[in-house]
Amino acid sequence: MITVTQLNAAAQAEFVQLLDGTYEHSPWIARKAWARRPFTSLAQLKFVLVELVRKAGREAQLSLVRAHPELAGKATVSKPLTAESVSEQDRAGLSHCTLEEFARIQQLNADYSARFGFPFILAVRGPRGLGLNRTEIIETFARRLENHPAFELAESLRNIHRIAEIRLNDKLDHTPELGNLVWDWAEQLSAYSDSGYAERGELTVTYLTDAHRACAQQLAKRMREDCGFDEVAIDAVGNVVGRYLGSDPQARSLLTGSHYDTVRNGGKYDGRLGIFVPMACVRELHRQGRRLPFDIEVVGFAEEEGQRYKATFLGSGALTGHFEIGWLDQQDAEGITMREAMMHAGLRVGDIPGLKRDPADYLGFVEVHIEQGPVLNEADFPLGIVTSINGGVRYLGEIIGMSSHAGTTPMGHRRDAATAAAELALYLEQRGSSAPHLVATMGMLEVPNGSINVVPGLAKFSLDIRATTNEVRDACEADVRAELQRICERRGLQCRLEETMRASAAPSAPDWQLRWERAVASLGLPVYRMPSGAGHDAMKLHEIMPQAMLFVRGLNAGISHNPLESITSDDAGLCVSAFQNLLAQIAMEQP
Repeated sequence: MITVTQLNAAAQAEFVQLLDGTYEHSPWIARKAWARRPFTSLAQLKFVLVELVRKAGREAQLSLVRAHPELAGKATVSKPLTAESVSEQDRAGLSHCTLEEFARIQQLNADYSARFGFPFILAVRGPRGLGLNRTEIIETFARRLENHPAFELAESLRNIHRIAEIRLNDKLDHTPELGNLVWDWAEQLSAYSDSGYAERGELTVTYLTDAHRACAQQLAKRMREDCGFDEVAIDAVGNVVGRYLGSDPQARSLLTGSHYDTVRNGGKYDGRLGIFVPMACVRELHRQGRRLPFDIEVVGFAEEEGQRYKATFLGSGALTGHFEIGWLDQQDAEGITMREAMMHAGLRVGDIPGLKRDPADYLGFVEVHIEQGPVLNEADFPLGIVTSINGGVRYLGEIIGMSSHAGTTPMGHRRDAATAAAELALYLEQRGSSAPHLVATMGMLEVPNGSINVVPGLAKFSLDIRATTNEVRDACEADVRAELQRICERRGLQCRLEETMRASAAPSAPDWQLRWERAVASLGLPVYRMPSGAGHDAMKLHEIMPQAMLFVRGLNAGISHNPLESITSDDAGLCVSAFQNLLAQIAMEQP
């Protein structure tokens, strides 16, 4: 077994030898890494190796990619592979392909090589390190064949770094036990999915369905039996609330958590990661027989996504005192009111007002969340510290013109609603690109009852504008509204806009953000600060107490709200370690 201490003390030749096979036939990476000693942690060593490849330039990167064998290619048959590659391909069953699978992979290899000029690279041991199956490998192969060449080169390098990470874990006998635990919990909870989606293998958990209630029971059971929480309950809106008592009953509590509902056909980590990470921390405290000076309250919020009813943040909103009683009369697609759904679930509507938390009882709120975007993944940072949750505004709009014959109406006589909407979409893109951390999107655009030979007389669209400050958001909003008016006046059209959502920006509390920064730095990782473009439960808690968030990178270009949403168990382990450090900092600060 190798240790980081041993690597730090090694001469260059020995250092390179100890890391032999980490990167396929590429000892130059280890030679460069030797000059970056000493390493404070395995995580830091991994990051330095990634950074060296990132800075090496395109030709060196291509050479690294081309040093790898094809999957189940001719090299597999003749076995001129490194021992590591042989083991990894065997684990994935690639040495036992059926004739049909082998033929399919060979065709994919040929198509991929012709398109990109280098072999397809995939970390076949997967995000948990246990191995992907052949079906998963072939599906990933086919999907990535459609990528842009520049993106695919970067994706190949990311997979090479994942391969190296697993090989380093083996060399140093490192197992991310708590990361594996979190990953496994997420996998097990994903077994529950709403009827109609479960049959198709899709993960969908909407408010107070049978699957949703099963998730709540599973979370409560795990908190109580596996983690050792002292108090566990499902409250009047379906939140799962666990409390691990501290040594000082007079001390203020730490509040943390996230949501366990999902979008339709969503991913396994959005929201749920922020429940499981603090649960793992409490589990370790309980196993060690330790009490911190303060209580830890972990909440699995029942609803954040707004999928079944036209209301969001039902779970966290109840804790801040912003649950609107009028929501109870909303009906879902089947005509079931929220009140009826709550009664069927055995929840007591009359108890909802009593869920409001007193901010004086809490130190603050922290939330861990998968990033839901590509930034950390592209930058090769496992963790990111959130500086602010973007404020946003949304509109539904219509542009009204006149339908007319596409063949007989001269171009100068048209009142085309669709081209006006297209003009607005291009302005929106331009304006959204004009300031840092500002984004603007026309996510829906349609011509109702459109016909191939008719000039569109109506266009319907949506607007979504977000920024780290309300001021930047509002300035963009005003400019977009003014541009819409100018476009319509110039083209002789009318327009309507309906505001459907407005949320204020939620900047992180400076002292809480600093605690996250210290926690990440303690792992030997760089401190990377970034805004959150998506909304989170922390936005609601921000209304009554200080809050700060930690992001974890997602795989597959950081995609979220999608079955391809994924994280590695190694990154989950780093996240648990960062949270444990945060808890230690707070404990040290208590009088």
